[in-house]
Formats: sequence, C-alpha cells, structure tokens
Amino acid sequence: METNRTRPKRWRQQPYAHHRTRPLRATLLALTAAGGLLLTGCGAGEGSHSSNSDAANRTGFPAPAPAVTSGGDNSSQQDGEQTGTPTDKIAPSPDYLSTFALDVDTASYGYARRVLADGQLPDPSTIRPEEFVNSFQQDYDRPDGNGFTVTVDGARTDRTNWSLVRVGLATRTADDSAERPPAALTFVIDVSGSMSETGRLDLAKKSLDEMTDRLRDDDSVALVTFSDEAETVLPMTRLDGHRGQVHDAIDALETQSATNLGAGVETGYATATEGLREGATNRVVLISDGLANTGDTNADSILERVANERRDHGITLFGVGVGSDYGDALMEKLADKGDGHTAYVSNDDDARKVFVDQLPQNIDLTARDAKAQVAFDPETVAQFRLIGYEDRKVADGDFRNDNVDGGEIGPGHTVTALYAVRTRPGADGHLATASVRWLDPDTRAPHEESGQLETDTLHDSLSSASPRFQVTAVAAYFAESLRSAELPGNPGLDELATRAHALATKTEDKDVQQLAEAIDEASRLN
Repeated sequence: METNRTRPKRWRQQPYAHHRTRPLRATLLALTAAGGLLLTGCGAGEGSHSSNSDAANRTGFPAPAPAVTSGGDNSSQQDGEQTGTPTDKIAPSPDYLSTFALDVDTASYGYARRVLADGQLPDPSTIRPEEFVNSFQQDYDRPDGNGFTVTVDGARTDRTNWSLVRVGLATRTADDSAERPPAALTFVIDVSGSMSETGRLDLAKKSLDEMTDRLRDDDSVALVTFSDEAETVLPMTRLDGHRGQVHDAIDALETQSATNLGAGVETGYATATEGLREGATNRVVLISDGLANTGDTNADSILERVANERRDHGITLFGVGVGSDYGDALMEKLADKGDGHTAYVSNDDDARKVFVDQLPQNIDLTARDAKAQVAFDPETVAQFRLIGYEDRKVADGDFRNDNVDGGEIGPGHTVTALYAVRTRPGADGHLATASVRWLDPDTRAPHEESGQLETDTLHDSLSSASPRFQVTAVAAYFAESLRSAELPGNPGLDELATRAHALATKTEDKDVQQLAEAIDEASRLN
C-alpha cells in the first residue's frame, strides 16, 4: 500500500579547519616514501573534500612519525595504537593510524538486552561495543546525496589526559519514496524445530507480513524456507497485484525438523540470482535463530559456495536474528562476509523498527565497501584505542585498496567509532583527521570525505558534551563493563544507570530509556 511521503531534509555540511604544517614535515614525507605509509585524504583548504579515482593520491595530514617518549599518566606503556582487545594488549610499535570497515550491525546490543531481560548476564564473547554504540540515534549533519558527512568531536574524561573521541559518519536521510531503486528481496526463513518457540517463527511471519505491506508495487519478493533441506516456496514475484500470493506463502510457513542453514543460504542466493533484477537492489534477507545443527555450519564455506553470486551480481545479505537461544557468532559472520549487516528482534516493537521504520536503510544502498581511517597526530596523542570493531580491522595500507572488502551502508544510517585517547601533557593543536572512503553503489567509482579535530574543541567533561555524545559514551561504557574491559573514565554500572535515566528524560528517546533499564538489570545481576 502506498503511503504519503516527504522528501529528505537537506543539511549543509560544516567546513573543516585548516591543517597545520609541522616542523617534521620533510622527515615525515620521507618516511612515507620509504615505508609506503598511507596518507589520509584531507584537503588543505577550508571545507570538506570529496575525491574520486583521479584525486585518490592527494595528500593532507602526513603519515605519522615515530613517537617520542612522554611523561604523565601511563607513560610506561608503549605509545601509539593499542590493540582493541579487552585484555588491553599493547601494540608492538608506535602506530598512529586506525583503519576499519564500516559496520552498522546492532544484533549484539539487541541480544544482550534480551538476555538481561531474562535475568542473566550475556556471555562476554557476544558483546561487540560498536553494535551498542550504533544502536542509537545520533546528531550528525547529513549529505544531500549519496556518500557521507564526517563529524569528529570529543570530551575529556575524569582520568588524567584521557578523552573519548567520537568519529561520526552519516548518510542521506532515509526515504521510501519512488526515488530509491526497486528492491528484489529473497526472504530465507528458518523453519527448523527450534523456531517453534514463541517469538521466533511467529514473530518472523508477522514481521514479513508488515514488510510486504510496506514495500512498493514495483518491488519483488521471493521466499525460501529451510529445515533439514531448503525449498523455494515462492519464486521472485512482483508485488503489483500479487501481495495476496506473498501473504499466503508467509502464512503457510510451519516449523519442521533440523537446521541446515547452509542449504538455506545457498538456495536463497540461487533463487535471488534466478530472479535478479537489473537496476534493483538485490538482497537476501535471512531470518533465523542461527542454531545450525546439520549440513555446513561454517560461515566462510557457506558463503564461498555462493561467492560468484555475491561478487558478480552484488547480492547483499541482511541477517535478522530471533530467539532466546541465538547463534550470534554464525549470524554475525555470515552478514559481515556477505556484504551486509545484522539486527536482532525479540518482540513486536523490535520487529516494527527493523521491518517497517528502518525499511529503506535495510533494503537500499548508498555506499559499498566503505572504510574509515583515523590518523592521530603523534605530537599531541600518546596512545589511543578503538573501542570495538575487533573483527572489522583493515590493514592501514589497504584503506585505498578497493579490492579489500568494506561495509555496505544504506540511507539513514549513521556509523560511530569511539576512541579512548591519551593526549600528551599540555598538548595543544591538531589531534586527529578522520577519513571515509566508499564506492558508488551503481558506478563503483571511489569517493572520500574527511573531518578534523583540534584539542581546543574537546569538551572539558562528558557532562558538557551534547546529549547524543553522552549516550554514545554510556553505551560504550556499558558494553565494556559487560565484557570486563577497562575504558578510561568508566564510572561503574550504578552511575551509568543514573546517567542513562537522566539522558532518557532529556532526549525523550524510548531507545535511551531501554538502555537505562538494561543497565539497571546488569547492575542488579552483577
């Protein structure tokens, strides 16, 4: 059914500050030539810059120089990048570049909330802090067209010389109007015995019915089911005049026996390829509890069998997890390797958010193989650690290698990376340059945008930062607490709960209220 639609609100991107030239510039450039270190793509003048393949070799902030020894807090530790692990290992040598593939997954946070609501603490291995952070609305400006805006800000913590730095990337506002390309969606539904639990297949069927009603007449849908075997229940079908047929196929779904998830994915991609539509967004939507127990259960080999379909036709994977007992690791890896993302739904509200409210961003694409790189200034920064993204790291030298896989991002998405940064005592000046590189989803042409941060723009405290920055910090502190990882300035669960409740009142955001309730439960169970 068609609905009234409005065009996306237009935002104006803010200009970026001039880059400051350093005394060591000649030495740094020599190191760059000798070592092949990657330069980040920031412009020398005011305003953001966008580059394609003709401008890919422009230089801006130089590659980092070897660190100098500094005193102050934690001076006995190795300078440079700290590996992003809960065990707080130290990088083997000074490194002032951080590079990662973009990720908009949120399943880790959704599943953690479900486990906490059931009166248990989640397994630390299922906690991915970036998915907690990316579960919340942000306050970034947005571009007019495809691509990204880059926002870089930060706030000092109450731990000496330590700050939290937020790198925010935003795509254009989501819009389900006729401006988006038609979608060709292949629903791959788990109908194994484990899906009979309330909140699994019943929730999936209701979600798909709502999604089918929300799709446009020129969209197409196919339906594949799997238990011990996989079956194409409905070939790719244009919705115009056939919605009743799609609803009938969904309503007829019933649980059966074992879970051959590998067969389901393989048949799903085959069905998607057979029904491939040129000029459309071709996507496989996998709905499962991820509890594969027969056939191929390895994400790498499952996706290797459908590699040609993924690479040649650009078919992406959107994974939706359900169930109190959930195969998080398998679903997350399938989505990452399948050029897509994951979400988790546990109730009707979650389902409506994923399948209705966020429908445009979950079926459309504005950027392919998107990567981010942050260059910290060794003159002002002693140490830094990216919070989360452990399985999305990319070699620094591959930032501009467009054959290296990145993340697929849709309209309306925001991507946030939070860093713990230790500045040198008395540091003043340029702190970091953040760049994002992506490929146009249609032409595959590369583009870049950059943003910068100066020490004098850091907020004096977390409490003086914007409410959305504070929500980001609370979500990150919460995730790190759940996996027992140290993060400078973490006040503990009780204080986090107090802050979250205050932020829920200030923002009037239901999602932030749910965060506060989840922290309350974790504090009670801890």
